Amino acid sequence: MSDELLAVSTIEITSGSPAATQAVGQRLGGLVQPGDVLALSGDLGAGKTTLVQGIGAGLGVHEQITSPTFTLVGEYDGRLHLYHVDVYRLAAATAEALAFGLDDLLGGDGVTVIEWADLVAPALPADRLDVQLTWLDEQTRRLVFTAHGARHAELLRGLGQETTA
Repeated sequence: MSDELLAVSTIEITSGSPAATQAVGQRLGGLVQPGDVLALSGDLGAGKTTLVQGIGAGLGVHEQITSPTFTLVGEYDGRLHLYHVDVYRLAAATAEALAFGLDDLLGGDGVTVIEWADLVAPALPADRLDVQLTWLDEQTRRLVFTAHGARHAELLRGLGQETTA
């Protein structure tokens, strides 16, 4: 494996409102490519679904995006197919995620966004974008984006340029 594939880079964004979190997601949605994997983690209410709603808007998804906690996977059509996965309710998360076909969604023709991704870390591809969402106060969230691999480092560079532009 080349050093480029092992590259890890990080940026941090502070969001002052749900609308600002959606705007970050929308910028990200405009940059994603087929096969991208976004692994979201953070406490309940940290803004994971809000970020996914923004990603969907950036992809041109017109449907209302809700948390697929009980269905596990929500699928939406836009510029690319969006697979919105929520593994919060899985008891043996990694084994159950593989049983329902998570690995079939990863790296395919669409974009896969996984909420509670830390619960299925062993099943995640090495090349991905991790997003840690943290409560700072009632309205403010810290979003830390960590790119693993060349493709997601490129995605992160694009997001950084969009954010500072």
